[in-house]
Amino acid sequence: MTPQRVSMITLGVADLDRAKAFYGALGWVPEQAIDSVVFYDLGGMKLGFFGLDPLAKDQGREGAALGVGAMALCQNFPDPAAVDAAFAQAEAAGATVLKRPEAVFWGGYSGYYADPDGHVWELAHNPFWPLDADGKFTQAPATE
Repeated sequence: MTPQRVSMITLGVADLDRAKAFYGALGWVPEQAIDSVVFYDLGGMKLGFFGLDPLAKDQGREGAALGVGAMALCQNFPDPAAVDAAFAQAEAAGATVLKRPEAVFWGGYSGYYADPDGHVWELAHNPFWPLDADGKFTQAPATE
């Protein structure tokens, strides 16, 4: 098994029901929900939302004040119009707009929003990384 992989991403949330409602408004369907955690299938990996206090306890840091990390999750789309449509859907669901989609210096098109817990999502079109019908990359970028 390769060490260069991610199997699951778990994000801490203040209100699990609010998180499920927000992502449900984006069309996400939970794969499994147990007590203070919900899991979504991402086609080969999982995304979980876990209540902040139970997550801290599970990490062995009971009582720790967990916050939002300095990172962005990204969804890629086949074209700028699809980015705009997904961004509008997120905004309608209650996302906080951080940066509206625009052409960017590296030749693509992207924008950023935060979910109700402050987790940052980038919605992007990268013309150098083609996608299949499921939104998965079909080839890696060329390296020098």
